[in-house]
Amino acid sequence: MNKFIVHDGLVAPLDRANVDTDAIIPKQFLKSIKRSGFGPNLFDEWRYLDHGEPGMDNSKRPLNPDFVLNQPRYQGASILIARKNFGCGSSREHAPWALDQYGFRAVIAPSFADIFFNNCFKNGLLPIVLSEQQIDHLFDEVKAFPGFRLIIDLDKQIITTANGSQTYPFEVGEFRKYCLLNGLDDIGLTLRQADKIRAFEERHLYDQPWLANTI
Repeated sequence: MNKFIVHDGLVAPLDRANVDTDAIIPKQFLKSIKRSGFGPNLFDEWRYLDHGEPGMDNSKRPLNPDFVLNQPRYQGASILIARKNFGCGSSREHAPWALDQYGFRAVIAPSFADIFFNNCFKNGLLPIVLSEQQIDHLFDEVKAFPGFRLIIDLDKQIITTANGSQTYPFEVGEFRKYCLLNGLDDIGLTLRQADKIRAFEERHLYDQPWLANTI
């Protein structure tokens, strides 16, 4: 997965609490056996005016002009701010996939559902918890200033406004931080031990050679 070190991005405000994973990526799009192609259907029922189904040409579907991500000022946003309990509902890993493939690198909210929170780190998406007061301030800033951007420094664990006038420190577990800084998902972590795994398999086969006939 992609490393997350320092990210400078346009902010989009999703002023909703309890955004569940079925809203993030509706259930009909979970039929794919691939891990790609979910971005166009992120928040599908809110982004489009019709009912989406797999295989549809999204470029020809009518957009909902009132939905925040369809508004011109938020095109290209890579940081999402939202209200409490973001990512609640079912534990589908497709939700962080869809957010990542749309182009988001971070989601900032007062709280997250636990499973969604964990899945984000495994897929290169940084979930950041700030206080409700801080989130309120960010919503006000985004509304007041078109093109509002934030700079997220994971190593220093600090968010800074583009003009440097405000800073927001945040917490992140050391192991999760290490994985994001180095772009390591569960498979990547395992492959770092490839030599040890290979040596174990060779030794195991040497000690029990009859296993060769069962492979």
